[in-house]
Amino acid sequence: MASEKSKILVIGGTGYMGGFIVEASAKSRNPTFVLVREASLSDPVKWKTIQSFKDLGVTILHGDLNDHESLVKAIKQVDVVISTVGSMQMLDQTKIISAIKETGNVKRFLPAEFGVDVKRTSAVEPAKSFFARKVQIRKAIEAKGIPYTYVVSNCSAGFYLRTLVQFESSLISHTRDKVIIFGHENVPPRDKVTILGDGSAKVVINKEEDIAAYTIRTVDDPRTLNKTLYIRPPKNTLSMNEMVTLWEKKIGKSLEKTHISEDQILKSIQVPMDVFKSINHAVFVRGDQTNFTIEPSFGVEASELYPDVKYTSIDEYLSQFT
Repeated sequence: MASEKSKILVIGGTGYMGGFIVEASAKSRNPTFVLVREASLSDPVKWKTIQSFKDLGVTILHGDLNDHESLVKAIKQVDVVISTVGSMQMLDQTKIISAIKETGNVKRFLPAEFGVDVKRTSAVEPAKSFFARKVQIRKAIEAKGIPYTYVVSNCSAGFYLRTLVQFESSLISHTRDKVIIFGHENVPPRDKVTILGDGSAKVVINKEEDIAAYTIRTVDDPRTLNKTLYIRPPKNTLSMNEMVTLWEKKIGKSLEKTHISEDQILKSIQVPMDVFKSINHAVFVRGDQTNFTIEPSFGVEASELYPDVKYTSIDEYLSQFT
């Protein structure tokens, strides 16, 4: 007899990654709840997202990170809490931690990670300070003895593969349905390409829907309790050079390649503005996502743990643009 699926509360569900998590939770038939601020109801974009959640059978709870009573009330109704709050609210997750500790009923908390492993990174400023805030949240969770899973999803395809990593100096905006990258067409290049460093560092890029599917699978899995779930599927672990070669084969032509040296990148990073640029340096030049072995003592790899999840490979993802 199958065990009952956990009730899941998503905090930050109307944000970019949050939307995918909510959808995956609802489609997996977990009773799904989303904490929504009153202000979100008057935002046309967020209102549309909230309506799509309702269509999936999701329960909308009204509350706010800054309203302890509403947080406690929401958390009392669920078994698992997933936070997908944005970078500006990263440290506000201490309020979620306090509410979880007070209620005492949560069997798993997944904080807003969804990127590189912040404990295994060589990032320079300003990314270094940004990642330090996530480390601070991890420490607070562990200090309170709250059961957790950290999801290291690495790079999102909607950001990186749509342009084949061609936005080093671009501004980025995103909604639930699409990522808009100003300064570049929202497709991979067909004439010339810029490569960070020598292009040999192995990078992991996953489709958002796959990240969400793996995340939901982990909530009731004892193998991921108090561990880090690394989403590092073999077909999505490629170097920039390998990705460019893959794309060239698809379009039947060679691209003109320009390399930006590590020294040039480091000199171009402005603190505190260029968080994104310093993250890309850590990932695409230093190889932070793949330069360590996932040891059973601290982590597990998602595609090994859940071989039945049919993830979209980088090769398959790029095919939509040919």
